[in-house]
Amino acid sequence: MFSYLRERFASHLRERCRRRARLVSKDGRCNIEFGNVEQSRFVFLIDIWTTILDLRWRYKMTIFISAFLGSWFLFGLLWYVVAYIHKDLPEFNPSINHTPCVENINGLTSAFLFSLETQVTIGYGFRCVTEQCATAIFLLIFQSILGVIINSFMCGAILAKISRSKNRAKTITFSRNAVISKRGGKLCLLIRVANLRKSLLIGSHIYGKLLRTTITPEGETIILDQVNIEFVVDAGNENLFFISPLTIYHIIDKNSPFFHMAAETLLQQDFELVVFLDGTVEATSATCQVRTSYIPEEVLWGYRFAPIVSKTKEGKYRVDFQNFSKTVAVETPHCAFCLYNEKEAKAKEKKGYDNPGFVLAEVNETSDTKM
Repeated sequence: MFSYLRERFASHLRERCRRRARLVSKDGRCNIEFGNVEQSRFVFLIDIWTTILDLRWRYKMTIFISAFLGSWFLFGLLWYVVAYIHKDLPEFNPSINHTPCVENINGLTSAFLFSLETQVTIGYGFRCVTEQCATAIFLLIFQSILGVIINSFMCGAILAKISRSKNRAKTITFSRNAVISKRGGKLCLLIRVANLRKSLLIGSHIYGKLLRTTITPEGETIILDQVNIEFVVDAGNENLFFISPLTIYHIIDKNSPFFHMAAETLLQQDFELVVFLDGTVEATSATCQVRTSYIPEEVLWGYRFAPIVSKTKEGKYRVDFQNFSKTVAVETPHCAFCLYNEKEAKAKEKKGYDNPGFVLAEVNETSDTKM
């Protein structure tokens, strides 16, 4: 009893590990880690703009707040140093005729407030620079210019992060499973994809990559070897009219890597099918890419997708997303090889063949009868 439970638990763990071993998650994120990179991580600071855009929101907002608070406090210290050197602070007991570099700076707090007012151009009118110090005038100009740069960079990064096409890609969804069944008399692998917005993706193009481990004739083992998978719809695979859900399919012919797979051996295969959809967002003209993946457990042999589009009495077309990933069992050959052999056999039956060993023998019949 315990040995049976132990075997079941071990097989369950192996199954879980196999399910998690995928390069691309269902939502399109890549599961890859770089190790022993020879270049220093400071190389990412060379392309600081892309680095900032790729950061998560919590880190981006931390940098956003720290950039402004840090610059305000740094220049606040500099304004305090200017007031200290010029002896404008109350502890120096300045005379009545003393003209300070900056009016009404009495300490570090007031210097910080003046720095904030200068950089964000609020200007309450209570604190201001006088013509007494050239250092103060130069510092005012320098902070104003640097403040504009910081404001432009950080606000531009926030705006670019919000308007990235990656967010548009979240409104493109793929079916939970891929199915294999007959379509147009051919065995095909089918996937359903839908655009959740009414705005179109211009110039959409869809294709796939089959990732698997192969061994070359020279004995080299290639992990994540990529094989092109051509997907088409009835109108072609480019410039899709992507206003309603589409069912894309890959024809399993003799050139397909799925040709030698069967319904009984599909789950024993080790592959990952990654599907890509490229297009241009109609509203912003920015390009975006949507991707998902399917492992053998997510490919259903002998099923087709349930209907999803219908027409109402008012003449409108209605899309029922409740059936988006719903599948229906259909009669399907258990392998592509069997389907093509069956077609060839039927073609031979219709065509027919002559038997060269067949000889027609003539028989003489007599009509004599005895009375």
